[in-house]
Amino acid sequence: MPETVPDFISAYLLSPLIDTFFGLFDFNGRLGLPFLCISLLIAFLLYRRQRHLGYSQANNFGAFLGGRKVWLHRSALVDYAYYFVRALLHLAFIVPVMRWLDPVLLKQGDVTAFLNQVWTARPRIGDNMGIMLLYGLGAFLVSDFAHYWLHRAFHSRWLWEFHKVHHSATVMVPPTASRIHFFEKLCENLLKGFCFALYGGVIFWFCGDKVSNYTLFGVGYLAFIFNALAANLRHTHIWLSFGPVIERVINSPAQHQIHHSRNPAHFNRNFGTNLSLWDWLFGTLYLTGAKPEALEFGVSPKDNERYMKLHNLVWRPFWVTGVKLWRHVVHTNTAPEHRDLKPTE
Repeated sequence: MPETVPDFISAYLLSPLIDTFFGLFDFNGRLGLPFLCISLLIAFLLYRRQRHLGYSQANNFGAFLGGRKVWLHRSALVDYAYYFVRALLHLAFIVPVMRWLDPVLLKQGDVTAFLNQVWTARPRIGDNMGIMLLYGLGAFLVSDFAHYWLHRAFHSRWLWEFHKVHHSATVMVPPTASRIHFFEKLCENLLKGFCFALYGGVIFWFCGDKVSNYTLFGVGYLAFIFNALAANLRHTHIWLSFGPVIERVINSPAQHQIHHSRNPAHFNRNFGTNLSLWDWLFGTLYLTGAKPEALEFGVSPKDNERYMKLHNLVWRPFWVTGVKLWRHVVHTNTAPEHRDLKPTE
């Protein structure tokens, strides 16, 4: 029986928006209210400390958080709206593409079956706390490592226009973390899906069957811990450095703010999400100190203004990348052949 118009509106418009709104009150995402409250508490402690050290001249806690000039800035308002638009884009574009590609995507079962054929099946180990914790640790490391390289890839010439959507925020608030173009999110789903299939398939073969991930409040325990480490402060103007020792392993809010900086000295630094270990290993690490650095966020002034409009966040990257590709093809096809010419006398 075909869907009626009210059913269509409920399934593809109202339900995603309602689910996204109520998601603010659970532990399933960084923007969950519990994590926001933890970040707010840490921000208050930072306010007291930075006032004591003379690093902040804010007259009150509200001003320290940024006040109206940050939280009601046009860029912030775009982020609040895009947080909900993102749910609709996910349903309209990412879900259909993932379903279309599903028959050709690598599955964990495929990897396990292949290993069973090559080395025969292994006896079941059975779930226990140690195995569950190790499985969760591995999944966390695989996810973070994959995201590091995906992030670096989207800073390259041909993918930058899509990632520019995220960097075009001229002020940062926690929902800025969701200002991700749906094409980038699709690529993330595909890459992490492939990596998890390999990882899960190998682990499941080694353990003889599926392994459960240890969770806290229904969330992977390491994701929960890192979200509780003031992860929401990464996309704010509140400076929180972990110091040069810890920051070689764990990504601090200050390090991610450096990543968003318009200062050329900060370009292509701190690509890590939860871990800065990858930045340390691959030469993209920038360490911070307790004293806040003066930072300006955003990209070029023209693009900052362009991306104040929701429709440009969605469609402009395709247009600009298409024009860039077209010019590259035309230039390649019309470039004069290189000939050995005798110099004129």
